Amino acid sequence: MSKIMVRGRDACWEHCILVDATKQKVRCNYCQREFSGGVYRMKFHLAQIKNKDIVPCTEVPTDVRDHILSILSTPKKQKTPKKPKVDKELAANGQQNSSSASGGFHPNHGSSGQNGSTCPSLLFACPSPIAHLPVDDVQKQKQDVADKKIAVFFFHNSIPFSAAKSIYYQEMVDAVAECGVDYKAPSYESLRSTLLEKVKGDIHDCYKKYRDEWKETGCTILCDSSSDDRNKSLVIFSVTYPKGTLFLKSVDVSGHEDDATYLFELIESVVLEVGVEHVVQVITNTSASYVYAGRLLMAKYNSLFWSPCASYCINKMLEDIGKQEWVSTVLEEAKSITRFIYSHTWTLSMMRKLNGGRELLRPKITRFVTNFLTLRSIVILGDNLKHMFSHTEWSSSVYSRRPEAQAIKSLLYLDRFWKYAQEAVSISEPLLKILRVVDGDMPAMGYMHEGIERAKVAIKTHYKGIEEKYMLLWDIIDRRWNMQLHSSLHAAAASLNPSVFYSPNFKIDLRVRNGFQETMSKMATTQEDKMDITKEHPMYVNSQGALGTDFAIMGRTLNAPGDWWAGYGYEIPTLQRFAIRILSQPCSSHWCCWNWATFENIHSKKRNRTEQEKFNDLVFVHCNLWLQSIYQKRDGKCKPIVFDEIDVGSDEWPTELDSSAPLLDDSWLDNLPLG
Repeated sequence: MSKIMVRGRDACWEHCILVDATKQKVRCNYCQREFSGGVYRMKFHLAQIKNKDIVPCTEVPTDVRDHILSILSTPKKQKTPKKPKVDKELAANGQQNSSSASGGFHPNHGSSGQNGSTCPSLLFACPSPIAHLPVDDVQKQKQDVADKKIAVFFFHNSIPFSAAKSIYYQEMVDAVAECGVDYKAPSYESLRSTLLEKVKGDIHDCYKKYRDEWKETGCTILCDSSSDDRNKSLVIFSVTYPKGTLFLKSVDVSGHEDDATYLFELIESVVLEVGVEHVVQVITNTSASYVYAGRLLMAKYNSLFWSPCASYCINKMLEDIGKQEWVSTVLEEAKSITRFIYSHTWTLSMMRKLNGGRELLRPKITRFVTNFLTLRSIVILGDNLKHMFSHTEWSSSVYSRRPEAQAIKSLLYLDRFWKYAQEAVSISEPLLKILRVVDGDMPAMGYMHEGIERAKVAIKTHYKGIEEKYMLLWDIIDRRWNMQLHSSLHAAAASLNPSVFYSPNFKIDLRVRNGFQETMSKMATTQEDKMDITKEHPMYVNSQGALGTDFAIMGRTLNAPGDWWAGYGYEIPTLQRFAIRILSQPCSSHWCCWNWATFENIHSKKRNRTEQEKFNDLVFVHCNLWLQSIYQKRDGKCKPIVFDEIDVGSDEWPTELDSSAPLLDDSWLDNLPLG
């Protein structure tokens, strides 16, 4: 009975178990080492204090070690007169912050208080008595202590401050608070083993849920590739649908990047893993080997579509336009302005002050998109920039006398610069709008065809219909659109998007009609489906039944295309099913800012099978949590797109999102537990 009472009182029993009561043998919960002599000797083991034949524990969590050290270093209590009660958590704050040199136990003999209690930390001052503080002040002091503890954890472990922006940050703090003061943080061992498995299991559960929803919406396989200077070629596979994107795996294709047959077989294996019946399209880059692999895929699986990345192709259109001599000149002049302003802290500060904090640069997007957006910002903020270079504060600064500053000032007052700058902005903005629409994993398939047509009309309008001026740009757009980007899937999506199809400006030309027929022939694999579509399509064309109600008519522009079909297409269920699948697909893969250093680390170092599997598990969990956070930040809502309302200069583009943090440390793989 007495043994049970002692065990109940001693905090050390939380970290070990009694295996032999006769010999007082106990086992450590962390390293599984056993000791005779009871819980007293176990304390020295957990505190990592060498004492005779006691071996310090190498697996004990830091907070547990420090807690046991504080117990060992605290003098036995002596009877003292009763004092007013103080908040236990704050009064114990000093003990929780206790520290010792790594080589041994060095108690601090400094006194703090009448009872001679030791001051347990050199880093944090012992808390002052708070017995008579108001409740609000006590709570604030608690908050300050907690904030400092979190900050110290960040500082000590070199955690990037951007981690505090993570959606999981506050969730973690809230979950700990729910557990109360007795919560013990997970150990190093549990983090790298059981908890990693549990979170991976949660993601696989989401995967199963996604698969059920793919039966209705279908999905797109994204195939991102990258090569480095060392001839290392990697491919990342992910699968996306309207409610998010799931990372699948990365593959080292070095030596096979030009082998179309190898790439076809690799992509095919991913399609089979996801399920042929779920996959609507596969998006890759436009290199010859991937294009041919895509054709092989479509030849074998008739219901599938291969598509190039729309973001990549539109970027190439902008690049081709940017190579026109007059455009190239004005873009270089714009860069000289930003280069000077951003090279000096003082000039940058003054520019931001005069522009109300607005920036000229958008550096995280691709080069030519950044160039055109920067030029657009300069045009919009042109008067402010002129004012800056004529301001008395500027004139009296040392920078105003520099030759490059004089050149920038002259450029800002040059009519030729502003004429060409405004022209370049006007002809690039329609393409930037399309790029803004397709940049991300949102379902944009229904807007691609209409976006290209709108861009061409806007350029023609800018040049007042003068053919010799606009046709050069039309040729640039058509070359990329016809040879690389356009597919029957885009045509079918345009004709099934109610906001486009029912618009009085929509032209149902031969390409759109044939594209719709070709797409339906591929996707409708049974004769019954083909007959149903033939019967149902006229009802859609003529907006009969539920499709012609006031709500359905309003919903053409107020609802996302897929949602519109889900809500109003119930009288034509077969066409509804295919329309939802087509309109639920994205157009791009390049929005996903993978941290390629992580994947290079996976494939560049030799590891045994267990280590490689564990590291793959961590990368799988890490990438999917990152993707889930992106989905949650955009509220998971599919919104209708109105081209006239798109502001390419506002909001953050998906490609501007921070990439996932690199996973370079693999020291945690050492001495992995078996099983």
